[in-house]
This record gives sequence, structure tokens and C-alpha cells, in this order.
Amino acid sequence: MAHGKHLKESIEAQTTMSSLLVIATLMGGLLVGNSFVAGWIFEDPRYSDIFALFGAILLGTPLVIHALKHLLEGEMHMDELVAMAVVAAIAIQKYQVAGIIAFFMIISTLIETRTALGARASIESLIRITPTRAHRLKDDGQEEEVEAKLLKPGDMVRVRPGDNIAADGEVISGESTVNQANITGESLPVDKSIGDEVFNGTNNLTGMLDIRVTKAGAETTLGRVQKLILEAEKTKIPLMRLIDKYAGWYTPTILMLAGIVWFFNKQSDEGMTRAITMLVVACPCALVLATPTAMVAALSCAARLGILVKNVITLEGARNLTAVMFDKTGTLTTGELSVTQMKPSPGIEGSDLLRTAASADQMSKHPNARALAAVATKAQLKLTKPEQFEEVTGKGVRARFEGEEVLVGRPTWLKERGVDLSLTNDPDFKEPEGISVLYVSRGGKLLGWIGLEDRTRDEAREAIHELREMGVRALTMVTGDKQSVARRVAAEMGCTDVYAEVLPAQKLHLVDELKSKGHRIAVIGDGVNDAPALAAGDLGVAMGAAGSDVAINSASIALMNNDLRRLPFLISLSRETTKVIWQNLLFGAGFIVTLEVLGAIGWLRPTPAAILHAVASIVVIFNSARLVRFGEHLETASLRPPGKAGDRIEPAGPMAAAPIPA
Repeated sequence: MAHGKHLKESIEAQTTMSSLLVIATLMGGLLVGNSFVAGWIFEDPRYSDIFALFGAILLGTPLVIHALKHLLEGEMHMDELVAMAVVAAIAIQKYQVAGIIAFFMIISTLIETRTALGARASIESLIRITPTRAHRLKDDGQEEEVEAKLLKPGDMVRVRPGDNIAADGEVISGESTVNQANITGESLPVDKSIGDEVFNGTNNLTGMLDIRVTKAGAETTLGRVQKLILEAEKTKIPLMRLIDKYAGWYTPTILMLAGIVWFFNKQSDEGMTRAITMLVVACPCALVLATPTAMVAALSCAARLGILVKNVITLEGARNLTAVMFDKTGTLTTGELSVTQMKPSPGIEGSDLLRTAASADQMSKHPNARALAAVATKAQLKLTKPEQFEEVTGKGVRARFEGEEVLVGRPTWLKERGVDLSLTNDPDFKEPEGISVLYVSRGGKLLGWIGLEDRTRDEAREAIHELREMGVRALTMVTGDKQSVARRVAAEMGCTDVYAEVLPAQKLHLVDELKSKGHRIAVIGDGVNDAPALAAGDLGVAMGAAGSDVAINSASIALMNNDLRRLPFLISLSRETTKVIWQNLLFGAGFIVTLEVLGAIGWLRPTPAAILHAVASIVVIFNSARLVRFGEHLETASLRPPGKAGDRIEPAGPMAAAPIPA
């Protein structure tokens, strides 16, 4: 992948420069240290000065070059303060002071650089898990080892135990257990068998799998995640942009204050010493590190739990959410529908009703279609391939086979298409409350209805309860399903509002309505039919985004699995991150102001100032690093999946065990 290659080259270049700077720092520090030894051994101070001067030059040159580079580019950077302090100390022949200042300032720079490299190296580690080789199966069944980048959709690859999977694909043969924590954040390995989806970069643990490639290279889920993490790293929250905006005023202000102190004390070397101290402590490494270190740590924490944050502005803004809009199917419910009842029209066989509906719906990827296909397969019905197929979003499907038009969907839509629904007035034909119903017609004649039921998610109920406790006032459920089903699910979940029989376009209106009431709204959906609403919300969260291009592209945050408890965790993480940032900023600002005053009145000397400067940077970094392990207790307890991944969930409620009439 191009972005992965460029990232690796960038990291290698920065690592090389950092290593050279470390060598120069050690040599310069050794020379400055020798200057103190020479002062103890030789009475003549010139020996000490020679060691100190060469050490100061070796240490100070990178700082001066860096400052001059920014000045030549027309930028006023805060590093000029340190360069001027080193040059000023050399000018007044305080070579040891100059060397010590430069030494500790470079140490601070190395800490900052290593922190950035550590963040980028964690991204590179994500790239490293992408296999470079794959075992492709030829037409004759023989294996050939090829570069993973040469794989293309349709290829067959064989993955043995212990190997990383080289592309996204579908299991064609074999059974195994796969660790896909790096994609979905699931704490437990997942069982995979024929027909299951697997992801690039995940680790095959137990059995051998033959996989048909569906996506390869940069188009895989892992490839898209890598790209989005790189993009997120480059973004800045408003607070970071505000600091950048006023950075140009900072250096001239400090120079003016140091100049004033020097002017009123210029009759002795004391004035220059105080000015040098002020320049040293004014270099705002702690302030510069305050926000990015916290954000990188928070992004790392989110990624550990399978939460893909595409922009740090989104992460920062999650703390202010006051409303959440949930799609029902696949979000609050499992999305695994099961056929629980059927009612054929008089004179129609139940098997004919089911065969017609499953044949028409077999080319759709909607959960309804999967449920129909599953029960038709179980009943060993032979399906007919449609000659024409059309899926009407939010209404149903239209197909043509055996010379007749078949409609499967909402009764209102069938009525619009001219189907006679007078039979629905018969009390014996009336559909039951609380389940989803598909009406089926062929050649304009109503064949009957098929009832399906979806089970609510236990973890979704927990998530909504947590959101309410966190101050989220509006918890709205929207669905294209009918009122009775919507009311049942909303009551189980504890939603404050429910809207049923809503088309995708109408969801946008509901989002705008909540915004007009002053809410900051998060929209939660599966990222397919909900893409417009996800994009319209202040925060768009795609559920179960692993393997879904639409979900990853349309949402600002992607939950790589279906555990909705990640949302309240994300809000908590956002609030904790903001708290850490303000702690860092207040500490950094207080540190600079306090030490500036102490330096101006002569209570702080340049050497201790340089040491304290390095200490301040370390304090900020360690404070931010706490976020990496934020919520570990939640990860091992409440965020752990309530059941084994891959378990089939049966429909709940009074219709769960109802037989399907013939």
C-alpha cells in the first residue's frame, strides 16, 4: 500500500535523524562533563573552557540550524528562544551553561520526537500485520506462493494455522478459530466455517481454511483502517488550532520580556543570565505536547476496543452529546431475522408462498432476504432465479419470473402497485402484533404474508441505560418497520421517542428537527441504508463496520463490531481526554509563568531551568499516557461480549416457538 510505504519511509528517516541526534547529544554531553572534570584537575580554567566550548557548539548547532531553517522559511517558531539562549550564553563566555542548556533542550526534543515516532510506529505495527505472501490455489488445486499485493477478487487462497489472512474473503472450505481483535476489538477469537467472512491481517489459530478473495490490498478492511488512522493523526481539534494561531505572537512577547529584564540589569552579567533563564523556560514543549499526546493516547485506546475514530475533532466533540438516534434493525436488534409465522391466502399452499417470496428476494442482501432463504433451504424448496430484479429502498423488492411480476414488501407499497388487499380486512387474515410482516403478491394477486421476528440486544439495553445516566436526554429509535414492532422494541430498550415506517430520506428530517431543538446528536446505524443520516448527524456511528465500505466511508466513527456499549465508553473517553488535555495545558502554562517570574527576579539559574524544562515534558507525556489504558476494567468486564462470538441467536417473544403453518 502506498500510504503504508510512505509511512514506513517517513518513520525510518525520522528514526535515523533521531539516532544521529542521540549520538551528537552523547558526545556533546561527554565534552561538557569533561569540562567539569578538567576544572577539578587543572588550575588553568582554559582547559575547562575548551571542553565546554566544543561541547556547547556540538550540542547547540542542531538547535541553531533548526531555528534558522524556520526563519528562512518565513516562520516564527518557538525553538528560536532556545537557540538564542545558547548563543547568548556562549557570547558571555558561559560555555558550561550553554552546553547544559543545549543538552537538556535536546533531551526534551528527543522525548517529543520519540513520542511522535511511538505513535506512528504503532500505526506501522498495524501495517506490519498485513501478510506480504499468500498461498494461492491454482485451477488444478495446486498451491503457489505469491506476493499478497498480487491477489485479486475471485482468487482462492489457503491459510494454515498460525498464518495471517492475506485478504478479505469468504470461507469456502474448512473450519477454524480466528483472532480478529485487531479489526473488531473482540476479546475472544471467533469460530469461522463455510460462508463466514474473514478479514485481512487477522490470525488463523486452529484449522486450515480455503478462502475466496473478495477484497485485496488497499481495498480491504485493514487497508482502509490504516488509511483512516493516518488521516485522523493529521487532524487537529479547535484547541490545537487556537494554540497554533497565537504561536506567532508568543516568541516576540517572550523576547520583549527578556529584553526588559536584561535592560534593567545590564550593568552586570546578572542581567544576561536572567534573560537566558527566561528564554530557556519559555520554550513551551509542555504546552506543545499537551494536546497531541493526549489525542494519540485516546485514539490508541479507542482502537484497542475496535472503535475507529476518523477525525480527532469527532473524539473531542463526543463529550457534548445530548441526543442519540438509533436505527432498529442491526443496531438495537441482532438483525438476524427468523420466519416465525405465515398466512397464505385461501387456495394458496404455504410452500408456494414461501418459495415465491424466497425466489424473488434471493438477490437481496437485506436481513429479510437472508431469513427467507434460510427457511426455504431448511424446507428443501427449489428456488427460481428471477429474470428481472429491483430493490426499492424502504419498501420491498420487485422481481419477474415464470412470466409474472412478484412483489415482496410493505402492504402500502403493494397497494400502490395495484395489488388487491381487500383480504386483509378478514379477521382470520389479520397479522399479529409485534412482528415484522412481508406481504407477497404474484401477477397482481395477494399470496399471503410472512411474519419475521428480530431479537433485541441485551448489550444495547445496557448502553441506553448508561447513556441516560450520562446526561443524554433524547434517545430516539427510528425504523422502517411497522408501529407495533417499533413500540415493542422501543419499550424493551427504554427509548424516549420512537418513529416507525420511516423511509431513509425521512431520517434526515428527524436529524434536522433534533438539531433545531439545540441537541448535539449522534446517529447510530449499520452504515448502508442509514448513510445519509449518518453523514447528517454531529456524530455518525456505524455499527459492525468491519468489511463494510459504506459504513467506514459514511460515518465519522465506526464500531468494528456490534457491541453498542462502545458508545457510552467513547463518551467517557472523550470526557477523560478533555480533562487530561486541560490538566496538561494548565500545568504547562503554570510551569512557564512561575519559572519566568523566578528567572526574572534571579531566583532560578539557566542550568536548573533546562533540567526542569525536560522534567515538565516528561510529566505531560506520562499524564497523557494514562489514557492508553483507560477503561481496562470495562474491557475485561462490561465490554466483553455476553456470549460466544458467532453464536446463533434465536427469535424471542411469544412467537419464538410458533410453528410455520403449511
